[in-house]
Formats: sequence, structure tokens, C-alpha cells
Amino acid sequence: SNQVHQTPADLYKNQGELAKMECSHSISGYNRILWYKQSNYRELVLIGYMIGTAGYPEAGFDIEGDANAGGTSTLTIKQLTPNSSAVYYCAANPCPFEGSSGLSVELTIFHCWIFSTY
Repeated sequence: SNQVHQTPADLYKNQGELAKMECSHSISGYNRILWYKQSNYRELVLIGYMIGTAGYPEAGFDIEGDANAGGTSTLTIKQLTPNSSAVYYCAANPCPFEGSSGLSVELTIFHCWIFSTY
């Protein structure tokens, strides 16, 4: 069955360090992975995405790897601050995006984990 996997489940880091997290999926013929951070207001903020082996991160993040089925997309947070403490979501969505707006994206497969800094 189509699945998305994300690791690790929990991550504890110090300020100033960098953090890496990985996401993979098993959707045959699909080559996109999206990364979100859940804000303090519970909304999901897109922090970057990957198409095939090309990453498109927002400032302060790196995205590299392979978003094809069986590959691994790695999100790196370059310089951790207290604001880096959040829940990060990885999503794979094989549905077309036409007609959607803002963050109202239909996420077919969704997995989350908790990230903390101390």
C-alpha cells in the first residue's frame, strides 16, 4: 500500500546545531515530497519541497536527496533557535494542485513527529 515514512520520531538538539530529518514514500511513479512546520497558531507553513532530486527550500533550510518512490528526502535546519522547536510534517500528495490556494492542500498521506530543542 502507499505509505509515507518519517524518521526519527523524536529529536533533541542544542541551539546553534543543525538538525536533519528524513522522509520517504512508496507511491509508484510519484516524485514529490513537501515539508511543513506547524506554527504556534497550529497552521501548517510550507518550508520547502522536493521534485525528483531537486530541492526547493525556504531560507534557513536545506532539502536534498530523492523524492521518487523508494528514495529519501532529507530536510536540514541549518541553525537551530528556540523557534525551531515545532512539529514538522512530511507529505506526499499525488493529487493535482490546480484550483487549490494557500495552505488548503489535500494531503493524501500524512505523517508527523515531534521536534524539540533545549
